[in-house]
Amino acid sequence: MVIDRFSGFKHLFLIEKPIKIDFKDKYYSLPYMNLLRKFLFPFAFLYGIIVWFRNKFFDAGILKSTSYDFPVVCVGNLSAGGTGKSPMIEYLLRKLSYENIAVLSRGYKRSTEGFLLLKGTEEAIETGDEPLQFKTKFPKAMIAVDADRRNGIAELRKQNAEIVLLDDAFQHRKVKAGFNILLTAYGDLYSNDFLLPTGNLRETYSGADRAQVIIVTKCPANITLKEREHIRFKLQIKQYQDLYFSTIKYADVISNGKEEFSLTQLGNNYTVVTGIAKPEPFIQYLKAENVDFEHQNFPDHHNFTAAEIDVLNTKPCILTTEKDFMRLKDKISVPLYYLPIETAFVENEAHFLDRLNSFITEFKK
Repeated sequence: MVIDRFSGFKHLFLIEKPIKIDFKDKYYSLPYMNLLRKFLFPFAFLYGIIVWFRNKFFDAGILKSTSYDFPVVCVGNLSAGGTGKSPMIEYLLRKLSYENIAVLSRGYKRSTEGFLLLKGTEEAIETGDEPLQFKTKFPKAMIAVDADRRNGIAELRKQNAEIVLLDDAFQHRKVKAGFNILLTAYGDLYSNDFLLPTGNLRETYSGADRAQVIIVTKCPANITLKEREHIRFKLQIKQYQDLYFSTIKYADVISNGKEEFSLTQLGNNYTVVTGIAKPEPFIQYLKAENVDFEHQNFPDHHNFTAAEIDVLNTKPCILTTEKDFMRLKDKISVPLYYLPIETAFVENEAHFLDRLNSFITEFKK
């Protein structure tokens, strides 16, 4: 077949993801616009054919991939955002006890070009919000941005990087990572999705076969064995692959970047600002804490305009995500806080780390 396992075909008419439409800096969630996405099915089919041939050309060696004689670990997904790549990168930075670890990101929506090794003094507009977040939390790690991953890896090696973590590079097939970690969100499995622009998949889900490890993120902490086995069946896990389940662990405190406070100290008179792909779990967590707030939602990686900042600065207090904090901290004059999060494994964390460390130590023999 030209498109094997054509992603989510039976779910074509079940897609319920709203589209955000921008009208003069205002954002409207229009569920009925989902109908438009379904009408775009012919374009999704054409897109799928192009991506399928591209992958086959890389598999056959017609298009060249660069392999490396040192550990290169890729963290990626099949869908367009919202699977928890940033918390996973941070998890790896916390857990891998090796010197000279580097993270290479594209630096989405940054104003700079080419290779940039972060010092930590930059603004988010120069680096992208996530790389600056990594550098702020892990100042000893080498954090770099470069849309050309091959060039970025070469530059990091000049800086004596021994292990490179690739952030969101699963579709960047000019680089052949030795270890691929593929993420898919519990409430939005790639097996239930469809190709862009009808759905949110960047490629057909047969692309998952390239991964050594698949992690279902954002799971309920009490996910049952029956649910896990059902997901394993739906994702069609291969014998050479390991499947893990993780959840989001919210911190007990909020931070302003310098000090930590109890969430209850904010009272109920504050505004929650989100500019991430899927803010629903964050909002649901806050609601479960029995707090009352106004929610202002913006698109993922949104660069806030001067007019939007002026409006936000009229609020008594703002709580946001850590990623959004990176973009807002130098612009907001009212009290600004973020709620830290971490990736936590539901089970078999030691098994995952053993497999990853075994891959890394193979290069040290």
